Amino acid sequence: MLSGTSHDAVDAAVAELAFEGDPEAAPEPGAGSARERVVLRPLGAVSEPLPAPLRAELVAALPPAGTTLADVCRLDTELGRLFGRVAARAVAEVAGGRADLVASHGQTVFHWVEGPRARGTLQLGAAAWIAEATGLPVVSDFRTRDIARGGHGAPLVPLLDASLLLGGAEETLLQAAGRGVLNLGGIANITARDAAGRLVAYDLGPANALIDAAVAETSGGARRMDTDGAAAARGRVDRPLLAALLREPYYRLPPPKSTGKERFHGGYLASLTPPGAVAGDDLVATVTELTAELVAAACRTLGLTELLVSGGGLRNPTLMARVRALAAPTEVRPTDAEGMPSSAKEALLFALLGFLTVHGLPGSLPAATGAASAAVLGSLTPGAGPLRLPPPRAAAPRRLVLAPPQTASGSRSGGPGRA
Repeated sequence: MLSGTSHDAVDAAVAELAFEGDPEAAPEPGAGSARERVVLRPLGAVSEPLPAPLRAELVAALPPAGTTLADVCRLDTELGRLFGRVAARAVAEVAGGRADLVASHGQTVFHWVEGPRARGTLQLGAAAWIAEATGLPVVSDFRTRDIARGGHGAPLVPLLDASLLLGGAEETLLQAAGRGVLNLGGIANITARDAAGRLVAYDLGPANALIDAAVAETSGGARRMDTDGAAAARGRVDRPLLAALLREPYYRLPPPKSTGKERFHGGYLASLTPPGAVAGDDLVATVTELTAELVAAACRTLGLTELLVSGGGLRNPTLMARVRALAAPTEVRPTDAEGMPSSAKEALLFALLGFLTVHGLPGSLPAATGAASAAVLGSLTPGAGPLRLPPPRAAAPRRLVLAPPQTASGSRSGGPGRA
């Protein structure tokens, strides 16, 4: 489960996960068995919009606005209750009333970065409310442990991208030369391999974050997103403003690196655009072009011939058209083309991370986050009964297989496996 940096909805995906293969077979040095895999079978997903009053309270507490501990306490509670309701709904409607575990990322409200280092992160949505609503144990707070080891706590999705097998073939999503994976959420992040085959993953910069901010500003708060990319399609890119936006120092920091709405928010835009200097739709078109420019630059730097995309930005045809045009000749396709549902990818990631956590296995990739070493992620909140964990596994498998979706009434793997 998660609510992304666009804070518009809580998304919950239900999946069955199990270990498959021989755990004793030919282990690679410092890794799991070469033959053992994790099999992830998506069962379905639900999504519930944040109620307008709660979203308004959340937006009012986010940077650059100030807030109080009383506001934070109320948000933590109300978000926890909402996540609990959505979790209970997912268990009843998708999991057939049977589940072993809830893995909840929560709602990021602050990601503390100073220069090249992350110092802390805060996600709200108290896990106890989810445990009470479902009776299930909950894994939460996925990012802090990586930061405690010197990492950025982000991005976490490269674990899924780097280990996912395509249709059971012995090729991962990122093993093919010249292939990258992009998520267009509030922030855009990319995962690929460099010319030497090393994993490279980092936050590119704003995607929906500045587009949403521009829409809210130019509509006087009447709209909060550029539905179907209509405003950007009507507008014209303001080249001087685009040049000013591209001078942002963050873009020149070397990876690994992370960012968020603490940097890229409405106040950031206002600091670069005097009132009335850029017309409404032109402002939306310009920040849309910014995201497409950042993606295209990454494709050139990483030598990508193919880019697989997920996230809410896929639903913006104007943004995707500009990404395809500027990134050419890189082929741009949704992750659905490889069997990974783009709308549920991040929620499925946290199902995987929760599964790894309860088996005592690390869920971070130091090459992506910059941490000193991989860590078992998250904190555990017991459900209605005693907390019973499976025996810890000695080493993590290196492969993830996405099994064909099936209904929740299908066969179930043994042990804690439905998240």
